[in-house]
Amino acid sequence: MTDEERYTMSSFELMPFQGMEPAVQSEINKFTNYVTKKKGDAIFADDELTRYFYVIKKGKVKNYQLNLDNGKEQTLYIFRAGDMFDTVTLLDGEPHDVMYEVIEECELLSFPIDFVRELLTKYPEFNKRFYPYIAKQMRHMEELATDMSLYSTAERLIKLIIQDRDPSNLFRFNILEGLSHSEVANLLGTVRHVVERHLKALKEENLIDVKNKHIEIINADRLLEKISLI
Repeated sequence: MTDEERYTMSSFELMPFQGMEPAVQSEINKFTNYVTKKKGDAIFADDELTRYFYVIKKGKVKNYQLNLDNGKEQTLYIFRAGDMFDTVTLLDGEPHDVMYEVIEECELLSFPIDFVRELLTKYPEFNKRFYPYIAKQMRHMEELATDMSLYSTAERLIKLIIQDRDPSNLFRFNILEGLSHSEVANLLGTVRHVVERHLKALKEENLIDVKNKHIEIINADRLLEKISLI
């Protein structure tokens, strides 16, 4: 396939399009383009996200803030299959001061952003699928801000490891699989050597095991006790 081409999506393929009426699905397909991106691509520069809205079909895209003075990075989301962006620009029409990078080769569906706004206006069934997703994004950002204020780096790492095994956590479940220690550090707002030091300590306490970019929990109860989650 080429980098961008017309795409026909099945009715039950991706949220928020699952279960839409055939006539609505047919209209959506008219405006759907298929886009591929390679790992490492810095994407969606300039005003692209003010003109197009994206849904990930496969792969991973990192959404982050970067301090250009000191190089410090804070990952906000790692978007995966079914995730949508940029929801902020979709709702307020303003450019969003964030950066995007492909961290796993991606297949995306793109839509003219004005068409997606029209869907929100015309079709209540689309709203019922779209707005709960927005609420989950807002809750995730609230939790991120709270964690940065209330928990130490070690505690945030433990919490992330636990959430990584929780299927109900949309933006954290299985998020650590295949991530480098540098990327884990970016999720926590710290640096690689700090993450490696804390992982080593947890491993020495026989609470986790770390092999080939995979973290296995050995004693979940003791991990929970460390940050008073129960």
